[in-house]
Amino acid sequence: MQIQGHFDLQFEAVAEAFAALFENPQERGAALCIQIGGETVLDLWAGSADREGEQPWHTDTLLNLFSCTKTFAAVAALQLVGEGKLQLDAPVADLWPEFAAAGKGAITLRQLLCHQAGLPALREVLPAAALYDWSTMTASLAAEQPWWTPGEGQGYAALTYGWLVGELLRRADGCSPGESIVTRTALPLGLDFHVGLDDAEFHRVAHIVRGKGVIGDAAAQRLLKVVMSEPAAMSTRAFTNPPSIMTSTNKPEWRRMQQPAANGHGNARSLAGFYAGLLDGRLLDAALLAEMTREHGVGQDKTLLTSTRFGLGCMLDQPQQANATYGLGPQAFGHPGAGGSIGFADPERQVAFGFVTNTLGPYILMDPRAQQLARCLGECL
Repeated sequence: MQIQGHFDLQFEAVAEAFAALFENPQERGAALCIQIGGETVLDLWAGSADREGEQPWHTDTLLNLFSCTKTFAAVAALQLVGEGKLQLDAPVADLWPEFAAAGKGAITLRQLLCHQAGLPALREVLPAAALYDWSTMTASLAAEQPWWTPGEGQGYAALTYGWLVGELLRRADGCSPGESIVTRTALPLGLDFHVGLDDAEFHRVAHIVRGKGVIGDAAAQRLLKVVMSEPAAMSTRAFTNPPSIMTSTNKPEWRRMQQPAANGHGNARSLAGFYAGLLDGRLLDAALLAEMTREHGVGQDKTLLTSTRFGLGCMLDQPQQANATYGLGPQAFGHPGAGGSIGFADPERQVAFGFVTNTLGPYILMDPRAQQLARCLGECL
């Protein structure tokens, strides 16, 4: 496998670990970018980007980053908090009156951002086309009753986070949610990151496939069992309602839509650059960054059925949880995306890390490939 890019010799072991991923015949394409103190020390890519395995992964290949997108949305919201256009602890319904229905009058932006609002799923099964209709999805969520008492425990809002937080961005910033996020995060940092991808960029997008024959860890198997056997369960609804969620990744309408929880398109470089911009204060002031990255909740997740630890729009390291540690320092914060992509920062070492893959693994939180690369990085430091 021909590895492209460059790395500082200090990090040769990380480059070798990246190359070793491709010893697995299923591994199609991947990229890794690491910045330390704002300097890029490693920027590598390899493999194939298309379905047939004939199109090589290029320096500017993009792919769907899934939930890595959530932290970009949170940063846009926190910038609006800093400008006084949003408030963390004011009722969401102050800005979005319809949201007060079904006992949600006291839910705050803070509770949405740390997954404590009780809205990870919709009970009423929607048609597949609803996924692409912003007003249908936001109206359904505004009418939905919380699945538990808001503020009492956490449950990951895998997709609904995008409509909930995105609707507040839309109302507070006076533009579409994707435009708000990109204007506030990608443009100032010069990142190749998109929420609502232009058709002219489609030729750069990697085709995503699921790896075969890997069953994942106990947490993954636990969630899969519920999704396969309990159609009305909250966890099942979170990932399968509308039913098009699981089958849309490579579709043009998915790429075009603006779903701030799950369909940002970028690459390893844009993830590392984003976290470098958080570490050096270009995106948030120190007080807002501290608020974003402090622990807001930790414990059993009502959606994912495993332990999660949340800041605001980011997942915090759980060093004692094998499936939930970034593999560097206990202060690390970031966000994994479904199937293996990950962006995170370790403030202690001034590390900003981005790893992306178009071969989806079955793990719930951290993918072992990214953890292995991060551990190797730690040894080089």
